[in-house]
Amino acid sequence: MSSIEPTEEHLKTCEEAARAGAAVLQSWRGRFAVSSKGPKDFVTEADLASQTEIRRLVSAAFPDYGFEGEETLPDTAAPPAHTNPLRWVVDPLDGTTNYVHGYPAYCVSVALADGDRLLAGAIYDPLSNECYTARAGHGAWLNGEPMTATTTRDPAESLVAVSFPAHSASESLAVRDFLAVLPAVRAIRRSGSSALNLAYLAAGRLDAFWARRIASWDVAAGLLLVQEAGGVTAPLIPPGNPQGNPGDSVPLSNPAFIAAGTGELLTALRDMMGKG
Repeated sequence: MSSIEPTEEHLKTCEEAARAGAAVLQSWRGRFAVSSKGPKDFVTEADLASQTEIRRLVSAAFPDYGFEGEETLPDTAAPPAHTNPLRWVVDPLDGTTNYVHGYPAYCVSVALADGDRLLAGAIYDPLSNECYTARAGHGAWLNGEPMTATTTRDPAESLVAVSFPAHSASESLAVRDFLAVLPAVRAIRRSGSSALNLAYLAAGRLDAFWARRIASWDVAAGLLLVQEAGGVTAPLIPPGNPQGNPGDSVPLSNPAFIAAGTGELLTALRDMMGKG
C-alpha cells in the first residue's frame, strides 16, 4: 500500500503540469527541429522543452518526489526516480510522430505513482481543450464532468484500439493479436497516442485498448483514468504463462496490458490473443 493518500493538491499539480507542458508544445508548433531516437521514433525540441517545464512545476510543488520522464534531461533539483518509489511519471508529448506530421492526435500525460500504485493523473489534449483527470478513490473527470466507461460485454459490439511498437514484424505477437481480434470486433483503431486511447476508453468513446510493448509514461495516467471511470485493466502475460485477472495491478516496469469497460469484454478479447 502507498504510504500516502492522493490529495486535491496532487491532482491540481498533475493538471497544471499537463496544461503547462501542452502550452510549450503549442508554442513550438512549426518551428522545431526533429532528431531521431531510432527508426520511426522521433524526439523534438518541443518534447524536451515540455518535459523541462513539467519537471520544474512538479519539483517546485513537491521537491522530495522522484521523476520518471520519457526524455533524458540534465539533472535538476528533483531526485531521480530510482531513489523514491513516490514519483511523477510523465510523457511530455504522447503522439510525437502525429505532432511532427501535424496529425491531430497528441497530448501530455502526467501521473503520480507510488511503486505500481497510481495516485493521481491528468491527460491534456491541447487541440480539443480536453483535460482528463483522476484521483485514486475519487473518480475520473473530463473538463470537470464525471466520466464513466462503457458497459459493452460482447466483442461484436465493441470499438477497440491497439498500440503497435515502433518496429512491428509481420510475425510478431502484436500483429498476431491484432489479426486474432480484428474479425471479432466492430472496428479497431490505431491513433498513435496510447494516453489518448486510455482517456477515450475512460470517457466511453472506446470499449477496450491493449498494448504489448509500452512505457510507463505512456500509460500511467490513462490506466488510473480507466480504473476510476469504472473500467478494468489487467496485465497481458505472454502465452503459456498464467494470466492475471481483470483488476489486477499492471506493473509499471513492464506495463503490457489490456483495458476495457467491463471484465467480460476484457476476458473475451484477451482469450483471443497470443494463440497460433
